[in-house]
Amino acid sequence: MQPSELERELDRVHAAAFGWALACCAGDRADAEDVLQTSYLKILDGRARFDGRSSFGTWLFGVVRRTAAEARRHGRWGRWLSFSWFSATARDGRPDQATELARSEDSRRLELALANLPVRQRQVLHLVFYQDLTIAEAGAVLGVSLGTARTHYERGKAALREMLTEVDCE
Repeated sequence: MQPSELERELDRVHAAAFGWALACCAGDRADAEDVLQTSYLKILDGRARFDGRSSFGTWLFGVVRRTAAEARRHGRWGRWLSFSWFSATARDGRPDQATELARSEDSRRLELALANLPVRQRQVLHLVFYQDLTIAEAGAVLGVSLGTARTHYERGKAALREMLTEVDCE
């Protein structure tokens, strides 16, 4: 892929990539920005190369996930919080969709329920629901088989349903 094509693709998927970086960084905006910048540098300087075996977005999410994991392993971040929503604005200064959702009561309930899921279930659900990936693509991003991704997806949905139903019954 030519550098100009690569830059266009990165620009096209930037918002989704930033959302995924936030999920990988437990909602910490500064850490997500660092991870995304490092990921872009890896791509632009050739340390990470798109080989066309998946969609560009799926491949990019894998690069972001591995970069976040490397940063955690190397202790670049002092603390990791459970999954939380973030405050972000679009380039024109308006709140982005995630911020709008975070303001609603249902989103707060969902945020709490998601925070109680195991990490892998939370990651698969984020990729499928917020990044519009298929379960197979989510599995590719996370480096797990389709069957494993499907299991985490189904168990995560069932656990969320149970947690959210319990709250409604109280």
